[in-house]
Order: sequence, then structure tokens, then C-alpha cells
Amino acid sequence: DSNDDIEDVSLFDAEEETTSRPKKSKIRHPVASFFHLFFRVSAIIVYLLCELFSSSFIACMVTIILLLSCDFWAVKNVTGRLMVGLRWWNHIDEDGKSHWASSQDSKTVSEAESRIFWLGLIACPVLWVIFAFSALFSFRVKWLAVVIMGVVLQGANLYGYIRCKVGSRKNLTSMATSYLGKQFLRQ
Repeated sequence: DSNDDIEDVSLFDAEEETTSRPKKSKIRHPVASFFHLFFRVSAIIVYLLCELFSSSFIACMVTIILLLSCDFWAVKNVTGRLMVGLRWWNHIDEDGKSHWASSQDSKTVSEAESRIFWLGLIACPVLWVIFAFSALFSFRVKWLAVVIMGVVLQGANLYGYIRCKVGSRKNLTSMATSYLGKQFLRQ
């Protein structure tokens, strides 16, 4: 009973303990992992194959945008929190300034889930950007609106999670400077 509530806590350096302990590599949230990729991949497949199965542009567009919207909500509110312990949100104050906020859960993150999460989060917006250039250069203007929705919705999640993982721009700049300084000193 009471042994389940006891947590092993390091008295000295918590960072040192986490680096020496290997991350778990099994998938702890298979349903979240499935839906993280399902909506994203389904939207891409529907975009690629829609003209083969349906002559209605409106039906294809609505299906793709619904899948992208479900993906945006699921990634922002569920899969990011479960798979990598991150959550982001944005609010605009009375002056019209945008404020980004994020939270990071310090629980142990599965390495396999983390790879699935980041691979899906990065690869799919890249594909939508490629589709945007393809639609633009092939003069498929009606599909350009759908592709731009894909870029915006998936790009917003990517941007939010990168800001959440790395921190603000100031932290990003200091991290880059620190990394380059360490590389310079090593040589």
C-alpha cells in the first residue's frame, strides 16, 4: 500500500541521476501514439488520393480540414502531454500582445514515444510545405488553400512544441551561443 506512494529522490544532483539512468524505450501510451500519427497520415493520404476516389473537391477539402483539425487538437492537448510531457498555449493580452506559455512534465519520457512524436511533428509539416510548392507551381490554385491549412495547422503545433521544448527566443540564442562556444573550445 504505502510502498507504492514512495518515490526515490536524489539528495544531490537530480540532473546527474537522470543522465545516468537509461530512458525507457517501450511505448507506454499506444493509443496516443496511434492517434498522433493517424490523423496526420490520414490527411496526407486523403490529399494524395482524393481525386482518384471522388470528383467532389468540397468533400475532399472538408475531409482533409477535419482530419487536420482533429490532429491539431489531439497533438496540442493530448499526445504532446502524454508522449513527451510538454504542453503549450498562447493568449493575447488587452494590449494585443501575444504571450506564449508552456509546461513541461518532469516524468520519465519513453524514448520510443519521443521519437514517434518528434518524427511525426517534423515530417508532416515538411510534406505539407512540399505540397504547397507543388500546388503553386502546377497551378492547382483550389488545392493551394487546403495545403496552406495543412501548413498552418501542423506548423503551429510544430512551432508551439519547439518553443515549449527549447524555451523563449532568448534561451534559444543563449543555447546556440553556448553550444558554439563549447565546440570552439574543443577544437
